[in-house]
Amino acid sequence: MKLNSGLRAANLVAATLAIAAASTLVGCSSDDTSSGGGDSTSVAAPPGSFPGKAATGEPVKIGLINPEDGPAISQPENREAAEAVVTYANENTGGIGGRPIELVVCKNHEDPASARNCANQMVENKVSAVVVTATAMSPVMVPIISSAGIPYVSAVGSGPENTADDAFMWSGASMAYAYMAQYASEQNLKNVTAYTIDVPAGIAGLQRVAEPAFDAKGIGFRIVRIPPGTPEVSPQVSAGLDDGTDGAIVVGDTTLCMSIFSALGTLGADVVKMTPQSCANSQVREKVGASMDGTRVFSTADTVSDDPETQLYRAIMSRYAPDTDPYGYAVTGYQGMLGLVRALDGWDGADASPATMITTIRTAENVKLPAGHGLTFTCDGSAQPMLKAVCGKGAIVLTIEDGQLVDPQVVQ
Repeated sequence: MKLNSGLRAANLVAATLAIAAASTLVGCSSDDTSSGGGDSTSVAAPPGSFPGKAATGEPVKIGLINPEDGPAISQPENREAAEAVVTYANENTGGIGGRPIELVVCKNHEDPASARNCANQMVENKVSAVVVTATAMSPVMVPIISSAGIPYVSAVGSGPENTADDAFMWSGASMAYAYMAQYASEQNLKNVTAYTIDVPAGIAGLQRVAEPAFDAKGIGFRIVRIPPGTPEVSPQVSAGLDDGTDGAIVVGDTTLCMSIFSALGTLGADVVKMTPQSCANSQVREKVGASMDGTRVFSTADTVSDDPETQLYRAIMSRYAPDTDPYGYAVTGYQGMLGLVRALDGWDGADASPATMITTIRTAENVKLPAGHGLTFTCDGSAQPMLKAVCGKGAIVLTIEDGQLVDPQVVQ
């Protein structure tokens, strides 16, 4: 991913509210085995994962909006993973409702004009649903797509889509700060300091979600704001530590995360460290080194274990997107698209109108979250009453040990 300071504020919406809208998970891959498909090798998959049930009949148009080819951010791997799911579904699960999926792709440059254009393209193409992989432009796109009655779906939301009509966010990670507070309580922490960049988008989620969540657990909580472009963050990090501080949350882009974690290590901070997965990517872990060991990473996905859902993810990526790194940002596109396929499993394939899709999604129960380590979602509005579009509960917590993400655990 390419990210410059000019777009940090917008993209930190995803980092702070959704925690993982632009996700990174790095781990060890499974052993290669021989396979069919277009690739010469594939990783192990659970039995029956590729039944060869091909879709037939008239295609169903599904939109895909992905942040790509912009001057500041580009995540083609999200799209490639979503495309891999479409090929997988069309060849193996009967597409949706027995009919093949026809993908209508728009590359959002993460600016208002481009986002508006993508949303309008979805309406003009009369798609049955729109999958949005990751974006900070939902305030622009949601009103256009929703006013056309088209379901807006994603693995996790980062803004108004969490409460919008006819929007569906598969994962419960929008409430990841609440899960951090729960974890902190279980660890008997008394005072937690959150470090983040001093811009409105970086502060909003901490104030609106984290602060009340920690307060409800009786845990002291404060925010240390670090001005954009600060060359040396040790003074700010030191200011957030005192004799009573026993926990730290780190939120930011790659550069800031490196600086904060490095400063915590240099200062010898004896605190429990927590972070979203976007702050625990391979660049950060390689740069910071051993002082990140023990950090708890709150995530939407498990791409590193031998869980059957994780094995299926790696197998689909190996077969249908062999040149795409499955341990980086790609899992967001995979979760968004395969989540839609699974949510529409009860559709009979007759009426492909957006209204029918919305009804089908709302009546689906306990749908397996792709690469979700056993998590499920139900979109009847009961999962997170304050965020009616959020369909899931729970997050996945991994631990950094020896530079690797290990031991995924579900928290709910």
